[in-house]
Formats: sequence, structure tokens, C-alpha cells
Amino acid sequence: METTESKIQFKPESLAEIDRIIKQFPEGKQKSALIRILHIAQHEFGNWLSVELMDYIADLLKIKPIEVYEVASFYSMYNLNPVGKVVMEVCHTGPCCLVGVEKLIKHIENTLNIKPGETTADGMFTLKTVECLGACGYGPMMQIGETYHEKLNIEKLDNLLSVLRQQNS
Repeated sequence: METTESKIQFKPESLAEIDRIIKQFPEGKQKSALIRILHIAQHEFGNWLSVELMDYIADLLKIKPIEVYEVASFYSMYNLNPVGKVVMEVCHTGPCCLVGVEKLIKHIENTLNIKPGETTADGMFTLKTVECLGACGYGPMMQIGETYHEKLNIEKLDNLLSVLRQQNS
């Protein structure tokens, strides 16, 4: 594998944490640290994973870049494009569809003038539809950061958007 000079560098404290994580796995099994390292990378580099950043991670782990791309593109928790300050991950699986999530998605699209995968012009909100978030009895629901917002309806959604605008202005 070719090593390229990268402008990307983790902070020293992040590199120390990454080294600690990698050392938890046997030699040759450093790929097992990938998911945790992707979290660190996304947090440190603007909440998304560029190709250059994923190549840097592959180099750190001594694995092929495609191995990083496969993992990063499989999980909805990773952003492969720049996102807004608030990333709304709306569950779009069967149970949530049965209780009206499609109506809520349409309301978000109309209210914020974005479609799934897009970010508002002001860079505030990104809308993502994702597979099951594991709250099937509490749908329709969405996740923002680490917080679940459950049993949503139009009124709750509008209130939530208002609060999020105030908190992130």
C-alpha cells in the first residue's frame, strides 16, 4: 500500500487514544479498531469523513482504503459528506412507516426545503432517513446526536425544530 503525505493529522491526544485502542487487538487485527477510530475522526474533523481522512485512517491501521470506505459507507452513523449543525436521522423502517413517519419526513422537507441527504442553505439542518434505530414501540422517531425523539407528531416536530434553531443559532 502506498503511503501519501497527508495534510490531515489527528491531534496528539487523539493519536494517543487511537494508539491505545489499536493496542487492544492482536497484531494483524488492528482493523478491529476501525469503528472506534472513525468515531474519533468524525468528531475531530467537522462531523464527516472525507476520502482523504479515510485514506489517512487506512494508512494508520495499515489496511487498504477500501476497507475503511466499506465500513464508513455501511453505517448510517457516519457522514460521508459535510452536514449541518443538527443532523436529524429519521427512522424510515416498517414500524415507523406504519405510524406515520412518511408524513413527518414530508413535513420536514416542506418546512426546511430539503430532501433526505440534503442540508439547509444556512447549514443548520441535515435530514437523513435511516434504518431501524431500535425504538420500534416509540415511533415515529428520530435521533439527533445521542438523543432519541419519540412518538413524534407535527406539533412536537415543529416545537423541536424551533428549540433546535434557538440552541444552534
